[in-house]
Amino acid sequence: MTDPRVAVVVPALNEAQSIGALVRSMPWHLIKECIVVDNGSTDETARVAADAGARVVVEPRRGYGQACMTGAASVAPATSIIVFMDGDGSDVPAELPWLIDPIVAGQQDFVIGSRLRGEREEGSMTFSQIFASRLFGLLLRVMYGVRHTDMGPFRAITRSGLERLRMQERTYGWNLEMQMRAMQEKLRVLEVPTSCRRRTGGVSKVSGSLGASIKAASRILSVFLRVSFARGRAGR
Repeated sequence: MTDPRVAVVVPALNEAQSIGALVRSMPWHLIKECIVVDNGSTDETARVAADAGARVVVEPRRGYGQACMTGAASVAPATSIIVFMDGDGSDVPAELPWLIDPIVAGQQDFVIGSRLRGEREEGSMTFSQIFASRLFGLLLRVMYGVRHTDMGPFRAITRSGLERLRMQERTYGWNLEMQMRAMQEKLRVLEVPTSCRRRTGGVSKVSGSLGASIKAASRILSVFLRVSFARGRAGR
């Protein structure tokens, strides 16, 4: 039976090859809607997503965080749980219950899928992605005493919890900012193992090249410092 409380938000940029299969494979009996946020694609991403059954929202302002923010703001009024996942086919929609069940049961506010703890298809994550996840997992442990192993895109959060975070990041640092602010706001957070497959379409905007990886890493580091500094000022 469709749950009117659950919406899936998929930020997408030039992922026409993968988005249709992803949308069709959603566990539709568990969700009310799948929103694909077309973040300025120059291919047929929007059309393919709509044909597969998604509600397409156009967000011309580029940025992963901007697309996530726009998607979250577009969910139906009855939505109380928002799931985020990538549109490249690397996340497994069938594993969505692993993320939403602890929230539906009232045990957690925020559940993060960890690719490093789950089964990874060979070649699904680059060395730079694994290194960045481990590095920032260490930083989060030092600062907040939590054992997060990943900043993966597959995650679920209560709508009220997301509103409490007052998210600001418009780019690749969205996931890290969400985890840091969740600690600051004392949300109940759980990390669960999830699978990671090789992408079936599109080109990574973070790890597709050395230059993209360096740019993303520097941006994520700047987010870590900004959010940490903001916490320090708020605690004075």
